[in-house]
Amino acid sequence: MALTPSTMLALSTAAPDFSLPDVVSGRKISLATFADQQALLVMFICRHCPYVVHVKDELARLGQDYAKKNLGIVAISANDVRSHPDDAPAQLKQMAQELKLTFPLCYDESQETAKAYTAACTPDFFLFGPDRTLVYRGQLDDSRPGNGKPLNGCDLRAALEAVLAGQPVAALQKPSIGCNIKWKPGRAPAYFG
Repeated sequence: MALTPSTMLALSTAAPDFSLPDVVSGRKISLATFADQQALLVMFICRHCPYVVHVKDELARLGQDYAKKNLGIVAISANDVRSHPDDAPAQLKQMAQELKLTFPLCYDESQETAKAYTAACTPDFFLFGPDRTLVYRGQLDDSRPGNGKPLNGCDLRAALEAVLAGQPVAALQKPSIGCNIKWKPGRAPAYFG
């Protein structure tokens, strides 16, 4: 397991479009799916990573807490399933159903969406405002496996509350940290490693 931080993509970057299958419904999900939402949270996760396992219940709570708010949420897994079969679509579907996720969980088989977002780790979070420009990228909170700090999503939740209230998001944003995305052989992007 390589401990990897977020790339901290430049704020105000436009959300890259994508078209990916939801592992539960099979339906294609894209930016247009969330056109009526005030904000959009894009999360890069997987099933096997201990950092995602540590936060998975909080991610499910986030979906439940914001289900009736003007926020679109999508989770994406881009790991190479040949080296990490636990992250294959069937296993992701099982995870989504076990957690009762209220948002789509998509599989990025080509890894092009992960590259477009400069995703580097799982979990990695990108929050876009009404004009679909980046207002927050960084950690869920200070909790990590075994560090004893509260798992409450406070950093991401503060950013969500600000953008939904039409307020600026705090400028101080700490990188997320987790397992590196498992790139296919020869496919790791230049920003990685």
